[in-house]
Order: sequence, then structure tokens, then C-alpha cells
Amino acid sequence: MALSSEPAEMPRQFPKLNISEVDEQVRLLAEKVFAKVLREEDSKDALSLFTVPEDCPIGQKEAKERELQKELAEQKSVETAKRKKSFKMIRSQSLSLQMPTQQDWKGPPAASPVMSPTTPVVTGATSQPTPAPYAMPEFQRVTISGDYCAGITLEDYEQAAKSLAKALMIREKYARLAYHRFPRITSQYLGHPRADTAPPEEGLPDFHPPPLPQEDPYCLDDAPPNLDYLVHMQGGILFVYDNKKMLERQEPHSLPYPDLETYTVDMSHILALITDGPTKTYCHRRLNFLESKFSLHEMLNEMSEFKELKSNPHRDFYNVRKVDTHIHAAACMNQKHLLRFIKHTYQTEPDRTVAEKRGQKITLRQVFDSLHMDPYDLTVDSLDVHAGRQTFHRFDKFNSKYNPVGASELRDLYLKTENYLGGEYFARMVKEVARELEESKYQYSEPRLSIYGRSPEEWPNLARWFIQHKVYSPNMRWIIQVPRIYDIFRSKKLLPNFGKMLENIFLPLFEATINPQDHRELHLFLKYVTGFDSVDDESKHSDHMFSDKSPSPDVWTSEQNPPYSYYLYYMYANIMVLNNLRRERGLSTFLFRPHCGEAGSITHLVSAFLTADNISHGLLLKKEALMEEYAIAAQVWKLSTCDLCEIARNSVLQSGLSHQEKQKFLGQNYYKEGPEGNDIRKTNVAQIRMAFRYETLCNELSFLSDAMKSEEITALTK
Repeated sequence: MALSSEPAEMPRQFPKLNISEVDEQVRLLAEKVFAKVLREEDSKDALSLFTVPEDCPIGQKEAKERELQKELAEQKSVETAKRKKSFKMIRSQSLSLQMPTQQDWKGPPAASPVMSPTTPVVTGATSQPTPAPYAMPEFQRVTISGDYCAGITLEDYEQAAKSLAKALMIREKYARLAYHRFPRITSQYLGHPRADTAPPEEGLPDFHPPPLPQEDPYCLDDAPPNLDYLVHMQGGILFVYDNKKMLERQEPHSLPYPDLETYTVDMSHILALITDGPTKTYCHRRLNFLESKFSLHEMLNEMSEFKELKSNPHRDFYNVRKVDTHIHAAACMNQKHLLRFIKHTYQTEPDRTVAEKRGQKITLRQVFDSLHMDPYDLTVDSLDVHAGRQTFHRFDKFNSKYNPVGASELRDLYLKTENYLGGEYFARMVKEVARELEESKYQYSEPRLSIYGRSPEEWPNLARWFIQHKVYSPNMRWIIQVPRIYDIFRSKKLLPNFGKMLENIFLPLFEATINPQDHRELHLFLKYVTGFDSVDDESKHSDHMFSDKSPSPDVWTSEQNPPYSYYLYYMYANIMVLNNLRRERGLSTFLFRPHCGEAGSITHLVSAFLTADNISHGLLLKKEALMEEYAIAAQVWKLSTCDLCEIARNSVLQSGLSHQEKQKFLGQNYYKEGPEGNDIRKTNVAQIRMAFRYETLCNELSFLSDAMKSEEITALTK
């Protein structure tokens, strides 16, 4: 996608809420939920990490009895009968538009395209989906007939649907503000005013396209002019001002800035949703149903999908594009590769000066002598950098695997960008991995590089490392990971407060965006950075509940680490402002893709639901490791070829590859929903599978929208 200097139409200010009595009650409920989570964390024993709690009300005798009594009472209610009749009418209309006829799938005549039954065009709260054209092969569908097919009482169903729709609307708001992705079809069902009129590609993040073969990827001559804006941090968030006068008047540049009170109320609504019985029951039953529905789909259509793939010339699983969307740069090489590189450097340059300690220069030979080891004797086992089962739920052991032979000296020498050699050894290994990816042609990766926030010089140093050692590869995009280790820096007196850490992380990016002429190297490096990650041990306990009453970052001076949700909000807030500024300048934007869900409190998932574009996980990349991971997954989970190609396609969609690259790898219309956005010639994903996914999603979304319409009609008839 060409980078436009015109910003997309969107709200210019963060929408603030008027805190109502209901919101205050929700906030109090959220506090109770958080307190309950803390008690559960405190009571966990060592074995609880490996057990799955039966926290759903289904299967519990008392809950079943309550549901039965409620259903019997509902059947006797005259008003409920009216609502059921009203809902039945709405549902039948909705299903009639979703269910295709045989004629729909006969293929398009020369001049008249086939009509899809399920692409909705929503123009108002009570409008229905209308068809859109695309061709689709015939396949067998699983449908459930009846009233509302939810398996719970109508009252509970409507309450659950309303709650889930509100949660989706909240997520959509934060995604749009930060130029994160949000499914267009979901926006249409939620009734977003621009969902049916905006171009399909609007709202996509802007990733810089790769340089053409004849272009220099390290060219520093295209920096835009200086805007002379000023940047000032307030409450942990960087505000942009047109000039000094506007700064003095506290009138920031017209960008959407976050509102903490609104955010904490939204977070409280999601936390309260977690404890809502009807919502939990509805979600649990729908998820069980969907799992069974997919099993039936496979049983009925597996051979038809395979027939589609067999008739697809040239393309198979091995030559579809796939992206390793989560890998740490320091772990991008396999253990044999690292061992071979260590031995090679010792054999070819043992007397090279590689470090300096207390003014004394140290050679590579002296480094190994001080560790009392001979590289010749090293093996893969003694290197001990493989994350095995001993690291499961043990982040401390996982971190130690980044120290070859348990020696931090070797990590600093071989796996760091800042050292006496300027990160040369690390760059050489990364480039070797990149060459292997380029030779494989169809594999890409998104390695993570660390920015700690100790000093603002970390950014220019990292950019210099990237350019000096020529680390660019067309098969790599970079993500910046920020470790949540403020407490360590504060205890060592390296930082005065948490706000300073945020300033060190984000201020250089604002300066490079406003004045690229004076920050050419960083401006260039940011072209190849597609997002941010937040990393560290999620199981670390924190008894602080993040709210609008929490200390602001500039007064968080204690040595206690802020909670996970605190980190995520302030990272998201600064990324949001930065993205809007960069979009205004026609520069690439960034996604927020934090580690989440490995361990820790449920509040982690709530925070990521609001702030993250997506979450990803992964450990080690070996030569052809991505293929190996797919092969293992296929064996463990009995995945078909179509399953594997679908996962590969999703990895490209989720990645930071540019719009142009995704069009090349997935098809011109990749950003469209359902079969219309799938080019089987490039993805090797059956159109039958894409239709099943799309129709199933539309069906689930229609349950939410139909419930809201039923509520509106009931209110009008009273």
C-alpha cells in the first residue's frame, strides 16, 4: 500500500466517557474480580500450573437446577413469549440471507457473478446483511434450526449477546485509534457507520514496502523535512505541540490522546464480563458447539477440500509463504549453528581483542581461558541453550538458556548488539540465518530486538548496528521487545522513575518522526520495524490493581515493578499517539504485539484484549525449523494439508509484511473477508474451507446483532 500523507478519517480526540452510576458499579465489581484473582494466585500450589480449573457453571448440579427453574419460569411468561416470537421472526430473516441456495454455487456466468449469501452491508441498527459477488464451489453445510439455538434461556442469551457486543465495540475503538487491525465484517455487524462505505483496505496498518532490487536498502537520502514540533511528556504520555507558544498554552497538536479514566472504565467492563454467569455459559456452549461443527465439517467435506487442492497446479504446502511471527533474534539460530560459529571464531581469530575490562583489553582466547574451557570440547549438550521441558512455566530457567554454557560473558560477546565489537558476531549469525531464509524463498521471520529504556541512546545505537553491519534482509522484519524490568533499573539507581523509562523508549521515535533529517539512521531503521512487544515473566506477582487512581509514571519512584496492565496501557498510549503522528507524515506505523497469556492473572488477557493488535509466541528457529514445527504440529494434532496451508496463510496476514508483499503472496484481494479474499493459486487453501470459516463467523455475529435488534423491537412495542 502506498504511504499516503493524508490521514484516514477517524476521531481526532480520544472519546471520553461520562462516568455513570452503572460504570461506578462496574468498577466496584471489577475490583472484586481483581481481589478474587489475587486470592487465587496466592493459593496456587506447584501442581496447579498443570491443572485446568472447572470454572464454567456447566456441569455443576446447582447451576443446572437454577437454569432449569429459570427456563420453566420463562416458558410461563407472556412477555417472554412475545419476545421469542419477535426474535424468531428476526432470526428467520437473518438465516434466510445467510443460507445459500444451490443456484448460488453453480459458478458465475460470463457477465453475472455468483452472489455470496453472507457478506453483510450494515447501514443501521436494524438493517440486514445483503449479498456480495464471488464464486464458490458446492459443499455440505451443518445448520441448526429452531428458535435462537443458544441452549440457554432467552433472557440470558440476550444479556450475553449484549455484553459480548459491547466488548467487541470497546476493542474496535482502541484498534481504530491506534491503526491496529479490526475485522471489517465484525464492524459491519456491530453497525459501525463507516464499515459499509470505507474502502476495504482502509484501516490497514502502514508497513513500508521493501526496496526494489535496484534500490539501496541503506539509503539515507530520503528523509522528510523537519516539522519543528515540540514534544513534552505528561503523565507518562508524550504530547506533541506545534510550537513553543502552543506548549505554554498546553494546546497539543490535533492528535487523539488517551484518557486514563475512560480506559479504566472500559477495562472494568471487560473484567465484570468475565464473572457474568449467562455470558460464561453462552460462550462455553457456543465454543463447544463450534468445535463439534468443525469436526462435522471435516468429516463431510475433507475429501472435497483435498480435491480442490489436488486440482491446484504448482502450489503445495512447501511453496506457500509462511512467517515465523514470534522469534527472539538472540535465539534465531539453532544450537548447532551457535556452537559451530563459536568454534569457528576461536579457530580463526583467537587473538582478536573482543572485550575491555577495567581499561585492560581482552582477547577471545583470554575470554575462554577465564572461563576454564576449550571451545573444542564444547558440545550441543554442554552449550545448554535449548529450551526443553525443564523451562515449562519457569521463566528464570528460560532466561538462563540465553547464556551459552551458563556464561553471561559469552552472551554479551555473541548475542548482544552493544559490546566492544559493536555487535559484530551477533550480526554475522543473524545474517547467516537470513541467507538461509532467502535461499528457502518461501519462509520469513520477525525477530525481536531489545530496547530496555535505560537510556535514549539505545535507539541510535541499535540503528547504527543495523546499518553498519548491513543486517537488512527481504525475508526479515523486526519487532522491538521491551522487557518489563523497571524494578531492576530502579534498584540500581539507573532510572529516577517509570516515566523516565517510557521517555527513553518513545522520545527518540517522536524526534525521528518530527525531524528525520537529524536522525537519518533511526529514520531508516524504523522503515523495517513493524511493531512492539512487551516481554518478561508473566507469573511475577503484583497486588496493585491498575486504575485511574494509580500513581502516574513520573511519580512511580518505588522499586516495585508496575503491574502488567500498567505497562501495557502506557506502551499502547504512546504507540497510539506516535502512529497518528507518523500516519499524518505518510510514514509507516507500528503494531503492539505483546507476550500475553503464558502465565499470570486474567487481567493480562483483559489488558491485551483492549490494547494489542495480536499476541504471538515462539522460541527457537532452526534451519528449516519453521517447516519442522509445522511437521510436528501435523503429527500431534492430526492436521491436514489444508489445515497447514490455512495456518501459513494466517501467519502472513498477521505479520508485518507490507501490503504489496501480501498481495503478491496471498492475492490482490487478501484484505477482503471470506473466499473473496483468498487466491487458492497462491495460498493453497481450499475455497470450501474459507467459505466455512466466513459463514460460521457471520452466523455467530448475527446471533449478537439479532439479539440487540430483538431488544430494540421489544422496547418499541412496550
